[in-house]
Amino acid sequence: MAKRHYEKPKRETRKVIYYENELTDEFSTAVIEPIKIDKDYVYVRKSLFRRFTHFFWYRIVAHPIAFFYTKCKFRHKIVNAQVLKPYRGQGYFLYGNHTQDLGDAFMPNMIEKRKDKYIIVHPNNVSIPAVGRVAPSLGAIPLPDDRAAYRNFLAAIEYRIQQKKAVVVYPEAHIWPYYTKIRPFPDTSFYYPIKYGAPVFCFTNTYQKRKHSEKPQIVTYVDGPFFPDDSLPLRERTADLRNRVYETMCRRAEASDCVVIQYIKKEESRE
Repeated sequence: MAKRHYEKPKRETRKVIYYENELTDEFSTAVIEPIKIDKDYVYVRKSLFRRFTHFFWYRIVAHPIAFFYTKCKFRHKIVNAQVLKPYRGQGYFLYGNHTQDLGDAFMPNMIEKRKDKYIIVHPNNVSIPAVGRVAPSLGAIPLPDDRAAYRNFLAAIEYRIQQKKAVVVYPEAHIWPYYTKIRPFPDTSFYYPIKYGAPVFCFTNTYQKRKHSEKPQIVTYVDGPFFPDDSLPLRERTADLRNRVYETMCRRAEASDCVVIQYIKKEESRE
């Protein structure tokens, strides 16, 4: 078997990024050749050993690392997390903006520490040598590559919601480091909470100035719950749910006042 290609993310030194399409451009600095997620990929492993490995990697290893990483690097602060408390006894969906390579794997776990998070990810995240083997135990749910795998993917989401866990979605799909606005995203992923009857929350990571440092502080705002409007047809219901979450995140993003990387559309740069 050929060795998969992987290059470590480079330290962030970019000051300006030129983009063409807000929906499809990707600016992660990691170079990864993803594995294929087909019908043979096992999303849920229920053995006692697998449950132990999840507990070990998620609670014993990842949680302390996530806490120190987010606090030391970003002085991470969470605002309005109390809206989640009435829903601790059930599964729900968390939607957030995608602006960090490693941080976006850690920060959702800091929002509500008691509830395990399962994050829908690109197959890249389970393809990194060594780390990719651990990622499923940390809660990674990779997007499928074919229809047969899609059925297993949906079954995994349903299973986690039934377990009263949180499923995390980054609807922007592509990483734009330190981006301070909310990119337009499709409503595709908002079908999940409608299908499984689970409440929706959103979290918006904002970049704010520190008093004694040039590095930004990340302040995360949590909002919700959002429920679908059952009076609407399915297609309109999905779009309406997406729009309400998107508008809320856009309002919260206005709190950002520290620009680390400037994003300029290529058409505008030619003017």
